[in-house]
Amino acid sequence: MAITVTMPQLGESVTEGTIGSWLVHPGQQVEKFDSLVEVVTDKVTAEVPSPAAGTVVEILAPEGERLSVGQPICTLDSPEEEQPPPDDSEPMPVVSPSVPAVASDEEPAPGAPPEVAAAEPRTPAEGAPSPKGLGFISPAVRQLADEKGVDLSQVRGTGFEGRITKRDVLLYLEGTPAAAAPTAPRLSGAPSPAVAAPGERITLSPMRRSIAEHMVRSRHTSPHAWTMVEVDMSGVRRARDAQREQFRATTGVELSYLPFAMQATCLALRAVPTMNASFEEEAIVVHREVNLGLAVSVPDGLIVPVVKNADRYSIAGLARAASELIARARAGTARLEDVEGGTFTLNNAGALGTVLSQAIINQPQAGILVMDAVVPRPVVVGDAIAIRPIMNLTLSFDHRINDGSAAARLLGAVKSWLESVGPETPLY
Repeated sequence: MAITVTMPQLGESVTEGTIGSWLVHPGQQVEKFDSLVEVVTDKVTAEVPSPAAGTVVEILAPEGERLSVGQPICTLDSPEEEQPPPDDSEPMPVVSPSVPAVASDEEPAPGAPPEVAAAEPRTPAEGAPSPKGLGFISPAVRQLADEKGVDLSQVRGTGFEGRITKRDVLLYLEGTPAAAAPTAPRLSGAPSPAVAAPGERITLSPMRRSIAEHMVRSRHTSPHAWTMVEVDMSGVRRARDAQREQFRATTGVELSYLPFAMQATCLALRAVPTMNASFEEEAIVVHREVNLGLAVSVPDGLIVPVVKNADRYSIAGLARAASELIARARAGTARLEDVEGGTFTLNNAGALGTVLSQAIINQPQAGILVMDAVVPRPVVVGDAIAIRPIMNLTLSFDHRINDGSAAARLLGAVKSWLESVGPETPLY
């Protein structure tokens, strides 16, 4: 029987998707659950499985086309009598952004330039995709390459924005000349405007288009206001230095400033609950759970994985949870549930060496907090001047939900807790 495959709904708030890379071609035989196509949305990039075994008859949507959920994308000729429901159990690889600034669990040395601070994580995540420069590699393509012993840097990608597809790997194995990689390094995705030739027109990638739309929508939706405090991180630094080696041996992750800031943010959100809220037409919804989003840089943009019920974790628990989410996000193996349900966002822009940042709110949240780099500065202590490790902490907030007094209380609570930390502060 003829089966029409339609654009799936990858998340309850997703209404459309962009055809990324077709992994099959007309006339190709497929098995049930074989990947047909990569679909890019504002939350995920996912492979759509075949609903049945059969033959691909026609591809109805070309790569790069945007379609609403439910619109047809291809047809199959299948011997099966009826179309079974799609399998929702497989993980959906996520590579999507939500906010304009970058965070991670890393931290630069004081005064380190951005190019040093933005280095790759020290330990690659298990299942991490591709050598540098290849961009996003889907799990199915990565698995095929591993099984066949194919070096993906030697394969020319013919998919959307130069991505390597299953077909490219198979052609490479067959020795087809077109499947060989070019001599010069190939960069997947839209090149950075900073390196584009003068006058060059760069087509927006789905991710960049999603970022642009989300940022404009946020600015048009929320009247943004912002405020900032300086935090003396001397106590946090002493606590980290005193327990760093034991913490690494016990948990398997580095003890950075990030989990301390996460803990402080969670406690402050409990003290100022209207900051853990969202705006509706007739009401302000204050959320019971503190689901803390972490803005994370990925090769083609940004993604905000969420630590659910973050206020229930210890500092060690927050460090482990953040490390796992960040690793999955950068490896392209995070699931849809990893990026849904956030109620407030924390951004560690200081990992890139920034000293003063103002972020755009991740809708529909009430605010976003940015921690900048910890740098030595002269400060007045009593009647003397001392050099202390100082961090700027900046809050962007929706002025429809909160006024400046609530924003000041939140920042004051975060600052107060961080400056109370010492070597005796429990981590577990």
